Amino acid sequence: MDLFLNFPLWFALTAIFFAQFVKVPLHFIVTKKWDWSLLTSTGGMPSSHSAAVAALSTGIALQEGLGSPLFAVSAVFAIIVMFDATGVRRQAGEHAIVLNQLTSDFQRFIEEAKDWPEKPEHEKRDELKELLGHKPVEVFFGGLTGIGLALILYYFLNL
Repeated sequence: MDLFLNFPLWFALTAIFFAQFVKVPLHFIVTKKWDWSLLTSTGGMPSSHSAAVAALSTGIALQEGLGSPLFAVSAVFAIIVMFDATGVRRQAGEHAIVLNQLTSDFQRFIEEAKDWPEKPEHEKRDELKELLGHKPVEVFFGGLTGIGLALILYYFLNL
């Protein structure tokens, strides 16, 4: 039953669920609309990927020490994930926005050119996911979320 005693793993999983859940009230505060689909979506504030890898690294640091090779591996892993969240995945989201606009413009052109039969827009095309990556501030707060949760959980579990 070592799995149930793997605190860094549980810190990381808790950070994922917490970061995903907190996106809903944060979105409500900004938009005054409840969007429960944020519980399972990518992107948004805070980054659950960043929270997870930061909590994992923090848990390993607390359990194994900052000088351990396992902490070094987890820290490099965290840096790569966070860099990817603000770089490649964010750019993929930006490309999706442009592609969705091109698709929309093309659809409008076809409608005007050929008397396109009236159909609901969702039947004409499926949009690409635009909210894939994170802004740097979202990654930063995701990282802080993970570190903070890991420290709080570690403190309460070791009282």
